[in-house]
Amino acid sequence: MTTTTPAMQKARKRRRKTRTPNVNSRPPIIASGLKANQIDLTPGKEHMVCPDCSTWVPITGMLGTPKLAPHHTGRANTAEPRRCTAGTNRQVTIDVEVDAWRTTLIEAVPTTASRRATKVLPKPKVKPAPAASQITPAPLSAEQVRRAFRQHQQRCLACKGEVAGRDGQPLPCRDGERLAVTFLRLHRQEPKRRVVREFFARERRRFDRRYAAAAPAKRTSEWAAVLPKVKDADTRRAQLPNGDTPLGARPVPITTLHPERRAS
Repeated sequence: MTTTTPAMQKARKRRRKTRTPNVNSRPPIIASGLKANQIDLTPGKEHMVCPDCSTWVPITGMLGTPKLAPHHTGRANTAEPRRCTAGTNRQVTIDVEVDAWRTTLIEAVPTTASRRATKVLPKPKVKPAPAASQITPAPLSAEQVRRAFRQHQQRCLACKGEVAGRDGQPLPCRDGERLAVTFLRLHRQEPKRRVVREFFARERRRFDRRYAAAAPAKRTSEWAAVLPKVKDADTRRAQLPNGDTPLGARPVPITTLHPERRAS
């Protein structure tokens, strides 16, 4: 006698996109109002983010009336799934071309990469250079120009006579001539400059002596100018208020105290 065992039930393979004639009564979703990364218009793989539950949902009916497929708010195979009733079967208005959407998505990649945080390097604080009118030129001396002229002669081939022209004659050095002329001019003017410097030094010393001699007299006159105000303040400070002295108050010291050292 043979016995038959019932066949084990197997779950049917679900369709990739659920097709239903039901349509949500809410206004349709405009594809152009979404960001480029919130919708996928790849032919045969149309998906978008549900505005109500922020879940990627397939778009069905691309050849007729596009709408969101019935979906849950959580991930697949999660316990106690909750149906997204607000976004299920909601119509979608596809007003964006696939090529335009793909171009926008490609152009957004470098823009997103440029917003990445970069390492902030502290900018060194540099003191601003003074203006030309604020620079005080340093006076040249004959000795400084002479040293510069000697250094130039040691480096310049024209000054050494080692450079010649087409006619075989040595070429002149314009920089050497300029330094030589400057040295001769300063050398001739050096006695006059020395006299001027000595004159200003003597005047400076004379001014300092006069200022030091007039300082005590000026200080005395300044004290004399403020002396009436000081005496007036002392007089008002010594006056006593009118009326009887309060019984519960301490007496006001009138006599001036002069502290003395204790005898050992």
